[in-house]
Order: sequence, then C-alpha cells, then structure tokens
Amino acid sequence: MVEFGLILARLLHYTATTTLAGLSLFPLYAYAGAEPEGLRRWRRRLLLWTAVTALLSGLLWFVFSAANMSGTLGDLADPEVLWTVARDTGFGIIWSVRMLLAVIIVGVTVVSRFSTATIRHDLIMPFLTAALLASLAGTGHTQIGEGWAIVVHVASDTAHLLAAGAWLGGLVPLVFMLRRSAQMVEPIDMDRILLRFSGMGYVAVATLIGSGLINSWFMVGSVPGLLNTLYGQILLGKLALFAGMLALAVANRFWLVPSMSNIRTDAADGSAAWSARLRKHVLGEQFLGWAVLLAVSILGTMQPAVGQ
Repeated sequence: MVEFGLILARLLHYTATTTLAGLSLFPLYAYAGAEPEGLRRWRRRLLLWTAVTALLSGLLWFVFSAANMSGTLGDLADPEVLWTVARDTGFGIIWSVRMLLAVIIVGVTVVSRFSTATIRHDLIMPFLTAALLASLAGTGHTQIGEGWAIVVHVASDTAHLLAAGAWLGGLVPLVFMLRRSAQMVEPIDMDRILLRFSGMGYVAVATLIGSGLINSWFMVGSVPGLLNTLYGQILLGKLALFAGMLALAVANRFWLVPSMSNIRTDAADGSAAWSARLRKHVLGEQFLGWAVLLAVSILGTMQPAVGQ
C-alpha cells in the first residue's frame, strides 16, 4: 500500500511539475509577439490548477515517503514522525523548501489569473516553475556517491528534468492550439509556431539523450546491470517509450508539418485532415511521455542496478 501510494504520488507530481514548466516556458519561444488572448486566458487557468496539483501531490509524496521511512502509514498519526522526517533528513529539508516554492507558485498563479495586466513575456513563472522542477534533482538517487560524482549526477539530472519539462510540458499548449487555432479571434501562424516548437525540441532531445546516458552510467553502470536486473529492464522499457516519442516527433517535423504547409489555403478539407493527423501524433507523444513518467516514478522507488 505504501509503495503503491508513493509511486502514484510521484507520478502525479512529475506530471504536474513538467506541465507547469512546459506551460510557463511555451510563450518564450513559441511566438515572437504577444501571446494570443484566447491562449493566455486558457493557459493562466490551467497554470493555477496545475500548480495546486503540484502542491498537493508534493505533500502526498512527502507523506508516503515518511511512511516508507517509518515502516507504516499508522506512524503518520504521530506529528513527531512527520516533524522528524522534515527536520532531520536531507529529503525532508529539501522537500520543505520545495513545498514553500510550490505555495509561492500557487500564489503567483492566483494573482496572474485574475490580473488584467498584459505582459509580453512573463519571466517570473518560467523561473519559479523551472526551479521547482529542477529541484527534484536534489532528492533520491542523485545522492548516491560522493565528491564530484554527486555534482555531475545532480547537474545531469537537472538538465534532464528541464528538457523533459520543455518538451513534454510544451505539448499541452501545443495540443490546445492545434484544436482551437481555427476558432480563435486573433490570427495564429501555426506553421511558424510548429517550427519554433521543433527548434526547441532539437535542443530538448539532445539534452535528454546526453543527460540520460550520464544518469544511466550512475544508476546501471554496466550492460549486465541493464539486461539482468529489474531496474535495468524497466529502464529499457522507458527508453523504448522515449524512442516512440522521438519517432512521432520526427514524423511530425519532416512529414506532417511540411504536408500541411504545402496545402493551398483554400483546400480546407485537406488542411483539416492533415491537422487532425498531427493532433493525433502530438497526443500520442503526450501519452508516451506520461508512460515515461510512470516508469520514472517506479524506478525512483527501486534500488539502482549498480552494485547489485
């Protein structure tokens, strides 16, 4: 029960924090001018609910982690147990800071949700949400090792988390725009937005591959560890899911997007058909990305393959 709850809490928190980061970073690269009003209202509303989910799932993660340390959920009825975990463990100290940051993010999203001010590029939320996501690197398996190894591992995991947030989290507003672009009052150059998203994707994928190799070295260490341990086998499943995401992204960039651009503007039926295919591909990327987060949530509760 405790282990299942911990995996579920981790999944919810990873999903919420990557979505938060992706939603916040999207306007910085997706278009050169001001954010379309329809997308701005929708994005601010979703930011608020996602921030609340990140806070609640983070608290749930802490509770199940404390139960895992104490051995049973029943011990959590004693406030001293929770206080001891929060005060006397590295995980508890970092998590307390993270939850304070999550509360600040909720407060900022509440203010911006009901604000009428228009800002061309909001830099506060991208910084806060990126910090919340990146701070996950300071917990868990990155603390295994000593000296320079910890520094390299934390830096690599930070880059991995931020790249995942930019790509996977950025798919959420991209799907919304693909579904609603034709209904928005303001004209939107979807071809340009898709190309800008692809440009960000190149950087994100390269970062994910490089940092993933470094993290795998620390967590697995050898080919036998990858093939002959449960940890390594789940990691292989995660890599297969990532390869599926990458295949869909390549198909989008080099097949669907050019096909949409080549269709004449008055060929509404053809454009709608290609747009529907693109939406399905992007939704497929998102589904596979969530499956990757599930694999990450499970791996975080397991003993790494290195040393087994």
